[in-house]
Amino acid sequence: MLERRDFLGALGLPLIAAGVGFSPHRALAALPAVKRQAPALLAHDEAFWWEVGQAFTVDRSMVNLNNGGVSPAPQGVQEAMARHLAFSNEAPSYKMWRVLEPQKEGVRQQLAREWKVDAEELAITRNASEGLQICQFGFDLSPGDEVLTTNQDYPRMITTFRQRERREGIVLKQFSIPTPAEDDDEIVQLFEQNISSRTKLILMCHVINLTGQILPVKRVVAMARKHGIPVIIDGAHAFAHLDYNIGELDCDYYATSLHKWLFAPIGTGLLYVRKELIGDLWPLMAAPESRRDDIRKFEEIGTHPVANILAIAEALSFHQGIGSANKLARMLKLRDHWAVPLLRNERIRLNTSLAPRRACGIANVRIDGIDSTDVHRQLWSKHRIYTTVIKHAEFEGLRISPSVYTTLPELDRFVDAMSHMAQQGLDD
Repeated sequence: MLERRDFLGALGLPLIAAGVGFSPHRALAALPAVKRQAPALLAHDEAFWWEVGQAFTVDRSMVNLNNGGVSPAPQGVQEAMARHLAFSNEAPSYKMWRVLEPQKEGVRQQLAREWKVDAEELAITRNASEGLQICQFGFDLSPGDEVLTTNQDYPRMITTFRQRERREGIVLKQFSIPTPAEDDDEIVQLFEQNISSRTKLILMCHVINLTGQILPVKRVVAMARKHGIPVIIDGAHAFAHLDYNIGELDCDYYATSLHKWLFAPIGTGLLYVRKELIGDLWPLMAAPESRRDDIRKFEEIGTHPVANILAIAEALSFHQGIGSANKLARMLKLRDHWAVPLLRNERIRLNTSLAPRRACGIANVRIDGIDSTDVHRQLWSKHRIYTTVIKHAEFEGLRISPSVYTTLPELDRFVDAMSHMAQQGLDD
């Protein structure tokens, strides 16, 4: 186990005679002592993860188990954003546009290097929805053309295609997948058997927001490419959560939010478009013809803040300090810490697979015989535990998404509260 003194020594932070000094926003610089531990071992090192948690300014009077919606940013990220914002306001038309805006290119290069793609293939957006809608609206489609997706995709993305149905006469075709899904072959086959002669586009999640289910995106992309069908990948819950890079997926279009698992400022996202395909994809907001083949055409949104974009660099540094494999291992540890004991109760079920590579830190749980909305209400009103209610036509439950700052005692509170409801029912 990494001792507190060793941890701070690895960071190069000073030791104070009266005690050990600690600066939360510097909690993750180079960690050579930590890197000696395998991810599976580090995932159980509570002293290390306690230190990680001190980088966040979270409210510990509650237990936040909805980090999948939007994550708090570490203190260092908040401070970087505040610093850039204050500088902008000294003279925005000069300091924001002339000084800070060009620095965005450094952020683009850092993101591209980390996720193994060309910087000229990455647009910095405001969230996954914006990136996905650029793709969803960016393809020329004719009346009767079909777009294919599951019935578990993100509601906003379904709404986007529904609007194109009403406005242009395209057809949105959805199909069911198992919950939980245990067989990648079955998922690929379901996508392929739902392709018709009119299918022009496929949308799929990398990680389904409802359950945390991981889908075999690389295999579906390869299958669809044989049919000449482009695939848009929703990576909102995979990016900086799973240990992978965009380059290895061999995909053409990938959109994500950075304010979820990268812990970047709220209102930051990323869109990847393969370089040779940029020219044929229309931007969501108009860009000049001179930018037809420039990834930056997707960033043409008018006046916008730069502070949150530049602070992405601080979030990326924090992510790199932990290490992607270490982060994934910890998320699995947290999930299993609450899910495994709850499954010992015969009334508690998971809508998420616990099998390797089927899910990571997000899972969906229900108590048989109790409406999940009521479970959510009691968790909050009596225990100050915040969760997300998922109501789907084929299943329901609570989506549970802890984060790297979540402690085991906090998850124990959740386990105890759920176990009490499963055994005793709802309190009056």
